[in-house]
Amino acid sequence: MFGKWKKKKAASPIEIKAPLTGKAVPLSEVPDEAFAAGHMGQGIAIEPAEGRLVAPFDGTVAHVIKSKHAVMLEDAQTGLQYLFHIGINTVGLKGEGYTSHVNTGDQVKAGQVLIEFDMEAIRNAGYPLITPIIVTNADELASKVEGQTGHVAAGQDVVLNVELKA
Repeated sequence: MFGKWKKKKAASPIEIKAPLTGKAVPLSEVPDEAFAAGHMGQGIAIEPAEGRLVAPFDGTVAHVIKSKHAVMLEDAQTGLQYLFHIGINTVGLKGEGYTSHVNTGDQVKAGQVLIEFDMEAIRNAGYPLITPIIVTNADELASKVEGQTGHVAAGQDVVLNVELKA
């Protein structure tokens, strides 16, 4: 009975570390309107400096896109889901240049390699490598999503701060 008067503690922002090493930029710089305008969700993008995508937190692989150019992870503690989409229009490569090290349903640890990709092959095929990092269910669960720009190291530097709704 007394529980309804309890004040909720303000949750501190959830810090999401970079899944790639490279240069973090605003989503508006992604050369794809669906990502740039935020239609896919809120987030940030990274111009990768190396061809390895790592898990930024412990979680569950919610989905691996068939052509291996993208993966979705869910954070079990918050329910937030993140899409990591390597390159733009890279579905056209049909998996060429990508090696997935995880499957849907796998439990992953922070720093674990999710996907390796051949940057040169992707560039030579004419595709931008910029990689959107999207909080796909932010509208439902988050009150605020803020991106950090500049050079980032995979697994070390924070690229997103997410505040959950009360």
